[in-house]
Amino acid sequence: MRYADAKRMLSPSRMLSSNMIPQGWRRAAAAISLLWFATAGSAAMAFLAQTLLARRFGPSDYGLFASSLATVTMVAPLAGFGLSQFRLKAYGAEGWGADRWLRPSLRFTIATSLLAMGSVVAWAWLGEPVDHETRRTLLLLSPVIVGVLAVDLVGSKLRLEERYRALAAWQLAVPGGRLLVAIVAFLIPYWTVGSVATGYCAVGLAVALLAMPQLAAMLRGEMKLQGHGPRTAPAAPGSPSAAQLWSQAWAYGLAAVLYPVFFQISTVMLKYFHDNAQAGRYGIALAVMTAIYLLPATIYQKFLLSKLHRWAVHDKPKFWRVHRQGNLAMLLSGLAIGATLAASAPWWVPVVFGEQYRGVIAILMVLALCVPIRFLSTAVGSALLTEGHMRYRVRAMALATLVAVLLNALLIPAFEEIGAAAATVVAEALLLLAMYRGVRRIERPGGD
Repeated sequence: MRYADAKRMLSPSRMLSSNMIPQGWRRAAAAISLLWFATAGSAAMAFLAQTLLARRFGPSDYGLFASSLATVTMVAPLAGFGLSQFRLKAYGAEGWGADRWLRPSLRFTIATSLLAMGSVVAWAWLGEPVDHETRRTLLLLSPVIVGVLAVDLVGSKLRLEERYRALAAWQLAVPGGRLLVAIVAFLIPYWTVGSVATGYCAVGLAVALLAMPQLAAMLRGEMKLQGHGPRTAPAAPGSPSAAQLWSQAWAYGLAAVLYPVFFQISTVMLKYFHDNAQAGRYGIALAVMTAIYLLPATIYQKFLLSKLHRWAVHDKPKFWRVHRQGNLAMLLSGLAIGATLAASAPWWVPVVFGEQYRGVIAILMVLALCVPIRFLSTAVGSALLTEGHMRYRVRAMALATLVAVLLNALLIPAFEEIGAAAATVVAEALLLLAMYRGVRRIERPGGD
């Protein structure tokens, strides 16, 4: 072969257009890129909405809104109670046979949704200490629960169908709507915190209405499930009882309930231990961390999770290979992003949020330690989302959440926002250690 011919064949453009890159890798890269851009857009919208509201209302009024929204967010996973996560597991293991769970899931969803909304209403009226403004804001925000549930259920359907373009567009619905509300609040002087809460309520209800056709199609058995071939037989006659569904889904539900408590409890406790202003500053810091945490969440929750459930049953060598590669990738990216956050926060926080939020810098300097911990924890813990390992994961989450609550109660009175941030770092590290211990205990038959 002549040198010129060899050089042409090995050129980057020739290599990229050839079959040297497996087709599956190209499809995966395209899907992850699409979801990442959508996630980046979602994060940018959420971040901009938080910024506009923070600048419009100031630390005290924004803290009232942020702590109320955090309270509703902590309760929201009661609606559905892990149903979407269980559905990914069921279809990954049973294929088309998992249609048998559709009918009982409808009754389960209605019951748990009523429980979740009733809990918010009860706290608004009976909780102590709840002032008039907090009560009104909580009641106005309670329908947000319905929107969160709709996003979760439709998102699981689109992941099972591997319709990543539709999933990317769907995940922009809520942050896009909330950004529109924040822009209006920023531009109209007479809008209050109650007006914004009403706008968020309207967004949640609108998203729920948009989800209805997708959910109705799923209940009719019209889902286009991927990875299991064409439907070969009609769904099995009859369906499991609500009790059977509960026995299968409770672990996923409890994990879903524990996570927002684990993540948001500091904002709520700062409000009740100190004041709305401290809750507002901490809420801004959490908004930044939420945007950062969308990277591992996109890869593992939106792209890989349905595949991991399938590989855990049908291709264990591939499951463990992806797990090991993911651990390394998440650790390296987490270290890079955490260092960037710590180095850059002092100059961009006052520019973006204003001088009144300068106290957020110190909070972010502490929370930057959480970035590599959370990235690695997401990757390591993905092995515990499959097969029968959710019970261990729930115990680990419960322990970490309990530690987070206790440390916040101990540290906030003395150290205020920095104490809350330190409690979060310790709880994140404990969760990572628990996840690692759980994965080490898993036997790996067929692993390579």
